[in-house]
Amino acid sequence: MRILGLDPGLRHTGWGVIDVEGNHLRHVANGAIHPDPGLEMARRLSCLFDGISAIIAEYAPLEAAVEETFVNRNPASALKLGQARGVVLLTPAQAGLPVAEYSANVVKKSVVGAGHAAKEQVEMMVRILLPGCNFETTDAADALAIAICHAHHAQTAQALAGPVRAVG
Repeated sequence: MRILGLDPGLRHTGWGVIDVEGNHLRHVANGAIHPDPGLEMARRLSCLFDGISAIIAEYAPLEAAVEETFVNRNPASALKLGQARGVVLLTPAQAGLPVAEYSANVVKKSVVGAGHAAKEQVEMMVRILLPGCNFETTDAADALAIAICHAHHAQTAQALAGPVRAVG
């Protein structure tokens, strides 16, 4: 299964693509989308949509996972981040992908084992879990962590569902 992880932001939206085969994770690609801060809001959101659409077209993920937003004290910042997050959720959904959401604490616990891990710990574990991966920004590392979290949760859900048996 190929998973697209997305870390939403209006200035920097991180993305990471991994392949999952059983318990094996493999890094495919990662990066960040950086809309021009000089553009009007609608153009910045359009840049996010276009960037994520191009990633989906190029890497053909089967599922997407997005980090949930924490509460921001600044209402204007929270509103802008919410608009970016809406585009980040909409784009894979429009492409027909199931989209899961995970809180930052769940992502950290899935990747590091502790819900309040430091960013450096998350980055180190991403490098360990995805040998050979390089990322230029913490946004890309966070997106890969979100994809890893989704892979773990998807495996758990499949294990709990158990094998399908015919009744009769």
